[in-house]
Amino acid sequence: MDSIIFDVDGTLWDSADSVAESWNLAIQEKTDLDLVITKDALSGVFGKTMTEIADTLFYALPQKERMELLEICFEYENRYLETHPGIMYEEVADTLAALSGRYPLFIVSNCQCGYIEVLLRTCRLESYIKDHLCFGETLTSKGQTIRTLMKKNNLKAPVYVGDTQGDADACAEAGIPFIFAGYGFGDVPDARMRIRKFSDLKNIEDICR
Repeated sequence: MDSIIFDVDGTLWDSADSVAESWNLAIQEKTDLDLVITKDALSGVFGKTMTEIADTLFYALPQKERMELLEICFEYENRYLETHPGIMYEEVADTLAALSGRYPLFIVSNCQCGYIEVLLRTCRLESYIKDHLCFGETLTSKGQTIRTLMKKNNLKAPVYVGDTQGDADACAEAGIPFIFAGYGFGDVPDARMRIRKFSDLKNIEDICR
């Protein structure tokens, strides 16, 4: 293991309440739709690509309008999170501080551009994360985005920490080990390595042994 890559939602923080509030504000101000996005609905699509999210939540709209509305929602979301940030899971900052002294740390997410930056800025985590990449930048599968980050940073043996089956599948595609964050939004029953709380990663060598 030469590095650690993290997912965001369900792994580092829970922003579902704030994201739902921002999306509903966008829908109310920018559309005539009678639609309310709930936290549970959002939690069910966290980790999916932007196209998959639009297809799931805005299925009643034509494809072009789905994506246009999604872009509006993302704009509202990034602005809203600046003053209404997500809730970091317990001991995330302390654990990242400890890990960053032993390994370079990275983030790969299926989110839009700007979202990871808001997380790092509002939670004061910038000093711990060496680089990050998202679907909004690559427009590729999460597995391929992981591979792109690996190539960019010359990573040979990273591990990935995430909370959904999609994360596990992305790791299989990228050919790297997966650590399941069991406190997050998803379930990965076949995960060989898992943590019950983020601070378990302080002993990541034992987890990966």
